Parts: sequence; structure tokens; C-alpha cells
Amino acid sequence: MAKAETEAHRELKRLALGWAQTNGFAICACEVRVPKCGYRADVAACSRGEGRRTAVFECKQARADLLKDATDEREARRKVEELRARVRKLEELIGEHRPDLRKGEALFAEFDAWDFSGIEHATHRRVLEQLGTWQGRVLRGTKFAKLFRWRAADFFYLVSEEGIFAEAEIPAGWGLLVRRGEELELARKPVWAEAKLETRAALLECIAAAATRAVNREMGVVIEVPPWAETRGPDTAGP
Repeated sequence: MAKAETEAHRELKRLALGWAQTNGFAICACEVRVPKCGYRADVAACSRGEGRRTAVFECKQARADLLKDATDEREARRKVEELRARVRKLEELIGEHRPDLRKGEALFAEFDAWDFSGIEHATHRRVLEQLGTWQGRVLRGTKFAKLFRWRAADFFYLVSEEGIFAEAEIPAGWGLLVRRGEELELARKPVWAEAKLETRAALLECIAAAATRAVNREMGVVIEVPPWAETRGPDTAGP
């Protein structure tokens, strides 16, 4: 268990594992890297057979945990562009009154760059801070929207404690599993994202890798993985 993980979060993961297996997703693991997107799912699962389906589960024990990953991507990008435009306008106005801030690197003044690093301008600094915050939300805070848009799995489930989210806060396309004592209750069905066959196969491989790591930890197996093994499959294993 990661040092930062709480017992409440770990319990939600345990319940998600149980729910997945009792609802047809026989193959599952915790802390699974989702292919091609760099995110790590709390739980990922896959059903068996030719018509296999995949699912990703994200466990949130508090409202704040959800909101940091559930920023509306379109709104966040709009806000970033709005703040960028405001920064440009501010810098133009500041530059008109502070020609000494020109770097003097261009032949013509209109093409010269500005150095605002040393000025004390409260509004400029505040808008830059706001821009940085919203850029961070675009990069890190749109996890739910991106996973669904990229169709990283067939189904996506938010797993939470009871009564901490408003209906409008549940990410679009995601289902909701709410903890009721020792069980999870399906409060909202997910939309079928219809992942591609190769996406399902890639996620299944990542589930197997995560399960292998978990078994190794439990059994005390320590393996130094050679560099070539990170990208080559078992059929081509070897130097």
C-alpha cells in the first residue's frame, strides 16, 4: 500500500475488486497503468472470452478527491485561452510604459521580446498565477474526461462513499458505485464507450502486469527488469 493511501481509499479498492468479479469482470488488479495515456487506475478489470469487455474503477473517498480530477476539459481550455489573452494585453500595456524592459535582441523594436521577470506588478503576477492553475487543471485535472474520450476501456465507474457527490458532479459517461456498508450499489449505469479491440488487449496486458507485481511483492520476489523487456513481449524475450 502506498504511504499516502488511506485505509478508507484502500477499502473502496477492495470493494471495487469484489464488485468487478461478481459482475463478470473475472480478471482484475489494482494500480493498473492505463495504456497510451499515462494514468494509473485504482482498479482495472476485464471479462473472459472472445467478447471480453474492460472496465476502469476510480475510488474517491471525498468530494475534493473527485473535483481535482473532474475539471471540465472544454471549460478549462477556454479559461486558459482567456487568461493567456489577458496576460498578453497586460504585457502590452506594461511595455508601453516601460520601454526599458525590452531585451534588445531584435533588429526592429516591434519584434523585440520583453523581460517581465523583475517587475513588481500585482495584477500581472496574479493573472500569471491563475493561468498556471488552469494550465495545471488541463494537464492533470481532466483525467475522467480524457479516459472516456480516449475510450481507454468499455466502462468507467466512480466508486465513492455515500452522499458526497451531487448528481451534476459525476463525470459524463461514468457510472457510480456507492458504498453501502460492506457492499457497493450501482447508483448510476455507465455509458458503453466501446473500446477498440487492441485497446482492450493492451489493458488486459497491463492488468496482468499489475497482478504479477502484486504477487511478486507478496512473495518477496525482486527482479531487475532488463531494458529490452519493457517494450518486447514474451515471444521475443531475450537479449
